[in-house]
Amino acid sequence: MCEAFQATAAERPEEVALRTKDDAARVTWGAYADRVRRLAAGLHALGVRRGDTVALMLTNRPEFHLVDTAAMHLGAVPFSMYNTSSPTQVEFFVRDSGARLAIVEEGFRDRVAAERVLTLEQLGEIESAGEGADLDFDAAWRGVEPGDLLTLIYTSGTTGDPKAVQITHRNMIAAGTSYDELIGFPRGGRIVSYLPMAHIAERNCSQYYPMLFGLQVTCCPDARQVAAYFPEVRPSWFFAVPRIFEKLQAAILAGADAALHEAIDRGLARVRGEDGPEPDEAQLAGLRERLGLDHLEALNVGAAPTPPEVIEFFHAIGLPLGELWGMSETTGLGACNPPERPRIGTVGPPAPGVEIRLAEDGEIEVRGGCVTPGYRNRPDLTAEAFTDDGWLRTGDVGSFDEDGYLSIVDRKKELIINAAGKNMSPSNIESRLKASSPLIGSAVAIGDRRPYNVALVVLDPDGAAVFARQAGLGERSVEQIKRFRVLPTEWQPGGDELTPTMKLKRKPIAERYAAEIEELYAKARA
Repeated sequence: MCEAFQATAAERPEEVALRTKDDAARVTWGAYADRVRRLAAGLHALGVRRGDTVALMLTNRPEFHLVDTAAMHLGAVPFSMYNTSSPTQVEFFVRDSGARLAIVEEGFRDRVAAERVLTLEQLGEIESAGEGADLDFDAAWRGVEPGDLLTLIYTSGTTGDPKAVQITHRNMIAAGTSYDELIGFPRGGRIVSYLPMAHIAERNCSQYYPMLFGLQVTCCPDARQVAAYFPEVRPSWFFAVPRIFEKLQAAILAGADAALHEAIDRGLARVRGEDGPEPDEAQLAGLRERLGLDHLEALNVGAAPTPPEVIEFFHAIGLPLGELWGMSETTGLGACNPPERPRIGTVGPPAPGVEIRLAEDGEIEVRGGCVTPGYRNRPDLTAEAFTDDGWLRTGDVGSFDEDGYLSIVDRKKELIINAAGKNMSPSNIESRLKASSPLIGSAVAIGDRRPYNVALVVLDPDGAAVFARQAGLGERSVEQIKRFRVLPTEWQPGGDELTPTMKLKRKPIAERYAAEIEELYAKARA
């Protein structure tokens, strides 16, 4: 990755690499490379050496990229901590990683305890410390090997302590080149950086892929504002978790007039293969332009199950959203819908360079250059994660269709098996719930070893402001939600109920809301 960065910086020295909204800050590739050289010398003067870990706790801003890339060029291992992490969680990350140095924003300073903690205000001091340092910068980055560690990704963990997934330079090159073969990243294209930098998706999208493909990064420090960046950035590629697309869909429908509603409805009919008049393409083109998504060359969703209705909606308005599947342990790579032939309801065929097979119980197993060498400090968990013949056990259950497109059923350990022995996917049920109304922000289905399914529902604060008629909460089947409770709260990413990327923490939810769940079943017994 060091070589990729240096090559791109040399090819595009005058092009903008990093920026903020309204060009409040702009860093060209040439200036980026110069700052990296100076910061690397400063970090070296502070004692950072090859193989050392450096902890970062920063929002999405140009300084993150500068510091992270500088550490990488020393052969060090920079990693990010979620900004929502508690002091106890941060203490674990620092201790487990072995980081002696942490670089943080001032607002996070009180949460971080390491041998040495520096804030962004001290970046100038870091650079000054490197003046006259005894560092052969070119020899340092050229000495970094493909098998060296590039970063650590701490899995957000729905239960227990997070695990540090080790990602090598070779892993990242494998993931980037595979996605490029599928998606065809536009050289010099534009992206928005808004997801937590501690997540593999954002690490890939806005830190490493720009080095490989010369992408321009616009930093958005508040993920809730990402859609407001589109009209200015006109992104050429955009990746998001499902919740971003669900909220964008709700906002589009809330602001649509009768003519646009009709165009969308006709577009949906076309996507579903139904007969009827063609949609008004001028209406849909105007919508895409107003959104700022009229220059997209690829659009992807992943990191959690996506309701098919959401994907259909974006196809209907002329934005062929493609679902993909990967995990931290596979450097975010696995399966991906090709832009020219996406199949709604699947995550696509295995990506180039990735082999996927299904175990007897349907668990997805993966092999390829993108697969992690293992978990840091956890040889026991590493051994459990791999089969005897070297395939990664993903923990996800899946199935292939006749054309080799993969569908994800659910997490192996999270399947609901009711009192009658029926296997069900809680993620599928929850997706149906959320798709039924823009009023629903989060939903968790409960029913394991129970006679029927119930749900806890949290309202979306934006959707609740828009009157919407409920579309029903399930079909008349064993998967039907028979009772539900709307909770008078909002679940925040990184809180007790959701991971920072908005996956459900099922066990903590079941424990925290045990009384509410029991009441839903008690009513039936009464």
